[in-house]
Amino acid sequence: MDISRRSVLKASGGTLAGAAVAGCLSEPDAGESGEGDDGNGSTGYAAFFALWDWAEHVGGDAMSFVNPIEAGEMGHGWEPPADIQRDIAESDVFVYLDTAEFTWAQNVATDLEADYDDVTLIDAMTGLESQLLAVDRDPEDDRDPARDHEFDPGAVDVAGFDIYDGQSGEEVAYWHGDHWHGELPEVPLEGSATVEGVFEDDEGRVLPLGDDEQFQIDARIVDGANEDVLEIESHGDHLEFHALDAGRTRVAFELLSDGELVWDTSNDNITAEVVEELSESDAPEFYDPHVWIDPIIAQDVVETIADGLAEVDPDNAETYAENAAAYNDRLDEVDRQFEDLAAEADRDVAVLAGHDSFQYIEHRYDFEIHTPVGIAPDDAETGSDISEAISIVEEHGIDTILYDPFETPDPDEDVPQMVEVLLENTDAEEYAPLSPAEGTTEEWNEQEWGWIEQMEEMNIPSLRQALGAE
Repeated sequence: MDISRRSVLKASGGTLAGAAVAGCLSEPDAGESGEGDDGNGSTGYAAFFALWDWAEHVGGDAMSFVNPIEAGEMGHGWEPPADIQRDIAESDVFVYLDTAEFTWAQNVATDLEADYDDVTLIDAMTGLESQLLAVDRDPEDDRDPARDHEFDPGAVDVAGFDIYDGQSGEEVAYWHGDHWHGELPEVPLEGSATVEGVFEDDEGRVLPLGDDEQFQIDARIVDGANEDVLEIESHGDHLEFHALDAGRTRVAFELLSDGELVWDTSNDNITAEVVEELSESDAPEFYDPHVWIDPIIAQDVVETIADGLAEVDPDNAETYAENAAAYNDRLDEVDRQFEDLAAEADRDVAVLAGHDSFQYIEHRYDFEIHTPVGIAPDDAETGSDISEAISIVEEHGIDTILYDPFETPDPDEDVPQMVEVLLENTDAEEYAPLSPAEGTTEEWNEQEWGWIEQMEEMNIPSLRQALGAE
């Protein structure tokens, strides 16, 4: 591998310098996920715990990786420090998921692609399109604006914002709480793409949009993003994205009233991409991003990482392939344990006090993990959600309530309030943790748990208890 000046600087005492990682087939120390240099300057970053753990196993002695997310936090919705892009730009590889649920990583990848030729990007979503599971999404059919209502722009509370592809008329993205789901349509080089927006206030009223209406939709390229990729033209009720050059940039949408800003999506930017040729994808329009929970899909991701590292460092390509194969053998064993669990279970339904991170293992192993809320971590339970969960616990004689440790103030100590509600209102008496494998904790670090250990030491035993397969 050609060692660049950046790598030499890191090896001689830069921010990523530190102890060597473990050997090719040994366990990486989860407690050292924020440090590491293999001694020859080959380093990478991974966007969150699962990707970091897999990259460490594949990299072995040849390349080490940094997980920037601290113990106790998850990658989804993580707020990165201001210097994260600089640190990643000083490494050789960035492994991430190109999905709007990890917007910070998408944004970093977009900027690296535009401004840094020395950092290789490995998108762990590559090749997974046909395996992605759809998320039920029922946009409001009624998009007619409430023109008979006199809105006060200063008091408007935007509760929903949906984006539609102007060509197909299909919903392609929506704003949820403070972040995006879905993605913008690709913009063909030497062409344009049209998007339409629908804003709803907290009373469910659709705001009227247009040059002659009270409100207008607009968008801007965010500060620091690539301004040479496209131009944005507002027509009041829709936008046109005009291609300038192939590449990616970041966009914030705005709701205006007579030229004054009413609301925008600056809390979480969305990626716009100009492509030389429009792609055809087997992926559903809205899909569950939690692919890393599935041990079979994980094997595809591990191979993608190995292929990417081999391109960066062809001298160690055989090592990466061997490490990936050895780790995938262990993932096969995790898959077998899930299969045995499902075959031995007395019931096929469990209840989780948390958001729905486990659709992929439900689909693969044919059991249900009922959750009161959807896939977004910030969804809140309603009274009807709680009543339904109570009914399911009683109907199926469930005696153990599962919970997500990361949906508590202290993942090592606390349980969600929803667990207490279900225990108080049903005959269930026990609770057990179920990790989405998106992060780690101080206690798990001390036990040197990686992704496989979270499955074998926690998730599979907890599911056995909840499904009656003990």
